[in-house]
Parts: sequence; structure tokens; C-alpha cells
Amino acid sequence: MAGQGSGGNVIAAICNFFIPGLGHLVQGRILAAILFFVSVGVCYALSWTIILGVVGVIIHIFAIISAARYKGED
Repeated sequence: MAGQGSGGNVIAAICNFFIPGLGHLVQGRILAAILFFVSVGVCYALSWTIILGVVGVIIHIFAIISAARYKGED
């Protein structure tokens, strides 16, 4: 990735919008991809508790921002 604001980060953020963790996978951050996918998936699956639904949305938004702000390895 070229850095924050690059086209790759925009694509990663868009990927994360649809599937949490996919953008991190595109960036090559496998552990973060698994973490976001599982945590958001569990929260959405248990969203009937309402609290976990809200937590899932917050984590999902954080995943999108994390992919968009990724600076890469210097």
C-alpha cells in the first residue's frame, strides 16, 4: 500500500463496508482480518441482545476506519 489516503486504502475501506475484515485481508493483514470478521460476526449473530448489536456496529465502523487509515510498513 502506498499509505494513508491511497487508492488501495479506499478499496480496502469499501471492502470492509460490505464484509468486515475483507479490507484488511486485501492489505495483507491476516490476523486483523480474522479478528474483525469473527468479532463483528458474533456481535451481529447475537444482535437480538441489542447491546451486542450496537457493539457490532461500532466494531464494524472501527474496521472500516482502520483499513482507511493504514499506513503500511515503513
